[in-house]
Amino acid sequence: MLTRELPTDMKFPAANCQLQVIDSHTGGEPTRVIIDGMPDLGGGTIQDQLECFRLNHDWIRTALLSEPRGSEVMVGAILLEPQSSAATAGVIFFNNVGPLGMCGHGTIGLFATLLYLGRIKPGEHLLETAVGDVPVVLHEDGRVSLENVASARYRKDVSVEVPEIGTVVGDIAWGGNWFFLISDHNQSLELKNATALTSHCTKISDALHQQNITGPNGERVDHIELFVPVEDATVADSKNFVLCPGGQYDRSPCGTGVSGKVACLAADGKLAESALWRQQSITGSVMKASYVVRDDQIFPSITGRAFVNGETKILIDVDDPLTFGITAGSAIANDTETRSASE
Repeated sequence: MLTRELPTDMKFPAANCQLQVIDSHTGGEPTRVIIDGMPDLGGGTIQDQLECFRLNHDWIRTALLSEPRGSEVMVGAILLEPQSSAATAGVIFFNNVGPLGMCGHGTIGLFATLLYLGRIKPGEHLLETAVGDVPVVLHEDGRVSLENVASARYRKDVSVEVPEIGTVVGDIAWGGNWFFLISDHNQSLELKNATALTSHCTKISDALHQQNITGPNGERVDHIELFVPVEDATVADSKNFVLCPGGQYDRSPCGTGVSGKVACLAADGKLAESALWRQQSITGSVMKASYVVRDDQIFPSITGRAFVNGETKILIDVDDPLTFGITAGSAIANDTETRSASE
């Protein structure tokens, strides 16, 4: 179990409150969608509301995604009213570290949730995210296809010196999050090796950060993705292991990671436009992907299936010292003299 410091300036609610959530999983990776009970995020763009959430309501993230009521494996999603009449919904994604620009498996989980609630029907939809609008198709059989934001390989064959490992070579790519994609690693991508794989990828992530290997504007490359071929070509084209920020691995193939992979394959001439790519996760679940080119940009499409597995009323009791999660700073939540109440 990871324990994280609560920021000393974190704001907390002044009184008990409730959050209504729907839980689902996409290929084994859980999504927790807040459908009711959110404080006012001030309106404005999705990015404006994300910043308000980050600055004023981060307690929601720690309360929902930390023990004792949550898990750091989860990705959270805040269901928002769309800004555009053409959109079905808006969303803010977050994980155990902070807000996310985009989340592929979370988008699939969100639409499974909206279907479960009876708020949408199969057909074409538009989702507003912090990194742009995402077209989504809800199929009659419950599968969800999403066209991700424009994805691209930023740098090819980047070398990083990793303590205890040596030289590691990978591609830096954007698929809605930043990824370091590695095909030559001598690791066995089996679920039983998840702890060792997590350690291996954490060392690479730390080395990238320490050696200032970043995205084009200094963005931290915070997802590490390992690939191996799949022996049974009828199942998938590739198998991956994805380490996400915060030290947890993705149980699904990772929608944004698959997008980054597709962008690299396209750049290398190894995947034609509209051709199918099947990506298998460390747990065996599979997402299907392809891409189209518009204005010289690659737009990947991801298809997967999510299943709703819980409907919960989250109770926030401000007298409970662990109500905001088991963290290194949990005690501050029960100190009424130091707690700063949210507006």
